[in-house]
Amino acid sequence: MSAEVARTAVRRSPQLTRRLRRLALHVVLILISFSMVVPFLWMITTSVKTEPDLASYPPHLLPQTWKWSNYSEALSYAPFGTYFKNSLIIAVGHTTINLVLASMAGYALARVPFRGRTVLFIAVLGTMMIPSYTKIVPQYLIAKGMPFFGGNDYLGRGGHGWIDSWWGLIVPGALTPMAIFLFRQFYLSLPSELEEAARVDGLGEFGIYARVMTPQVKPAIATVALLTFESSWNNFVWPLIVTTNTDKRVIQVGLSAFQQADQHAWAYLMAGTTLATVPMVVLFLFAQRYFVQGFANSGIK
Repeated sequence: MSAEVARTAVRRSPQLTRRLRRLALHVVLILISFSMVVPFLWMITTSVKTEPDLASYPPHLLPQTWKWSNYSEALSYAPFGTYFKNSLIIAVGHTTINLVLASMAGYALARVPFRGRTVLFIAVLGTMMIPSYTKIVPQYLIAKGMPFFGGNDYLGRGGHGWIDSWWGLIVPGALTPMAIFLFRQFYLSLPSELEEAARVDGLGEFGIYARVMTPQVKPAIATVALLTFESSWNNFVWPLIVTTNTDKRVIQVGLSAFQQADQHAWAYLMAGTTLATVPMVVLFLFAQRYFVQGFANSGIK
């Protein structure tokens, strides 16, 4: 009887070990997830705090008095309706341009044989290694010296070019090498029988790209759309540099109105930041399945 009990214990031991490991893994993941959620919880609770709650020490996570009017007061503090509209126009413009041009470039690099294709793809990968902040000064000079815009002559002199214009806000950075890379990886994964059958049916190259191949890469479209929209929506440095007109300001620049030299309106700042975060959270919730699938299929772990 004792030998049978011992054998049963031995058989159960690996199962118990696996369960303990899985439990430990879940505990670690829960702690990591909680540490990532804490800043968002702090942002939301700070957005509804009163001045005494903000000045209390040590600080409290939950406010003693919930002041929901901070949101309406923050929206009336500055023209945030204009800021939201500008950010939405720029983000949608960037996303649309990036999806169209990057998918075309990715399809050409993946499915169209031409001389120098590998060299061109290496050049695209090389641009991904250039830090964004090193490109700000050249981009600004190009935007300011754009010929025939903003009073400039054909040499790009005499005016302000694309400064303080929608051109300067939307065109620079609309096409990203990361999007080209992702689309190329997806187009490479598609079977060649699809395009061969389409050619037999008489479709041209553009028809194959638009009507046959692109509908098969929905995860790539969702991934690029989400990444582009997020990057454009949260962009701060370039809109700050290229605009001086309040009517062209975006939401991230507008939030700086709550940070003055003599004081900081922390409750209003957190309320505005919470409102600015909502569109990205909603977009990610709708696109998260395609987003994860997109990175998994592109070979990025």
